[in-house]
Amino acid sequence: MPGLPHPVSGRLFVSPVPVASGWPDDPGRSGAPVAATADDVRRLAGQTTDVTDVAAAVSTCRACPRLVAWRETVAVEKRRSFAGEPYWGRPIAGWGAAEPGVLIVGLAPAAHGGNRTGRIFTGDRSGDWLFASLYRVGLARQPTSEHAGDGQRLIATRMVAAVRCAPPANKPTPGERDTCAPWLDAELTLVLPSVRAVVCLGSFAWDVVWRALARAGLDVPRPRPRFAHAAQVDLPPPAASPPAPASPPAPASPPAPANCGKVQVDTPTQGWTFLQSQGLTVLGCYHPSQQNTFTGKLTEPMLDAVLGEAARLAGVRNNDQVPGSDGVRD
Repeated sequence: MPGLPHPVSGRLFVSPVPVASGWPDDPGRSGAPVAATADDVRRLAGQTTDVTDVAAAVSTCRACPRLVAWRETVAVEKRRSFAGEPYWGRPIAGWGAAEPGVLIVGLAPAAHGGNRTGRIFTGDRSGDWLFASLYRVGLARQPTSEHAGDGQRLIATRMVAAVRCAPPANKPTPGERDTCAPWLDAELTLVLPSVRAVVCLGSFAWDVVWRALARAGLDVPRPRPRFAHAAQVDLPPPAASPPAPASPPAPASPPAPANCGKVQVDTPTQGWTFLQSQGLTVLGCYHPSQQNTFTGKLTEPMLDAVLGEAARLAGVRNNDQVPGSDGVRD
């Protein structure tokens, strides 16, 4: 099948796009192992050491047969308005700052959005709303995100999907959610040391984030908080240990920190030092779907308020929007 030109680079690509074939920002690596089962996902996710490793492994995953079939069928059949473009047709990796202050979690790529462009929330109406708001509050370099390679950069922010492949009817099954969970777990573990705010776009992402935080070892509230727009749950740092008596010397180690927002640390390489001085805030936000934005359930000021609070928590100002500033934080 002949290739079609990428809208930004003009290079020809077949759909779905082969790994490491020159697509802008393709994180895939030629010859890398491919996850074909849930066990493979757990094993390969457990071997990652940085977010680029996670992105590379995610971008070739084939562990969910229904999702693989759907994303690739859509990539071949296309929507009429995009018939002249190649479709990515592979899983969508997280992208943005490697050490973000803000982590944004969505549900899954859109069939003709991220599944087409290769970047989550890029090239669809939901993305139009999201990136415009991110720009207004200082978390994105540009107000739009139309294609990979278009110059868009996130500022002190990383964006991930709970499920990395476009699902039929935007509804992944519980089994697909659970198969994909190790990718999120690996990425979350790597970025938590810098993250101050996690923004959950919709109730699906809200549920997935609480599950992931619990697996990461944080003491999450029980019962888990209910999702609502502008819901805000603070996980404070551990209480400081009381000082040891000056005289006589304490024979035993000082008491362990209180169990609030605490992580069990086995080795210093786990990187949980953020909890020693900073807390973590989880924010709920209605998903910027057309169903919510067209009906007025979600308005621009509502979206800006949540993302603006995330930016504030991360110490990002609007004047941080300067070339090359992706990842800049106070």
